[in-house]
Amino acid sequence: MLVAFLLIGVGGATALALTAFRKNIMYFYSPTQVAAGAAANAHVFRLGGLVKKGTIQKSNNGLTTRFVVTDHAHNVPVVYTGILPDLFRAGQGVVVHGRLGSKGVFTADQVLAKHDATYMPPTVKRALKTAQTAPSTSPRS
Repeated sequence: MLVAFLLIGVGGATALALTAFRKNIMYFYSPTQVAAGAAANAHVFRLGGLVKKGTIQKSNNGLTTRFVVTDHAHNVPVVYTGILPDLFRAGQGVVVHGRLGSKGVFTADQVLAKHDATYMPPTVKRALKTAQTAPSTSPRS
């Protein structure tokens, strides 16, 4: 009986831990993966790529910014309300944290800009390299 109770207890604890882990996991996607439908709408994830040149638009209040994240194969429009990092600019690497809306616009809660001229997170670098070698078929490009 004691062994059965221990197995049930350990099994229950494992199930609870896995459920909590799955709810708190954060996925990273490139614009190409988002265009392919890999990222589910309304789920929190990170989107990484480059800020497309000529797409940064600031609102009149100065806090809302619209821009496009690209991997040179596909583009994802992003809207962010808040203070941007000092290193945020067109052509630079960026990782945004938030949700993809039903109209394909990513609403960011947080914007992370790369910290120097040579560093790029490995996942962003890999996504950019993959996107550059893949043929573009998206109308959003």
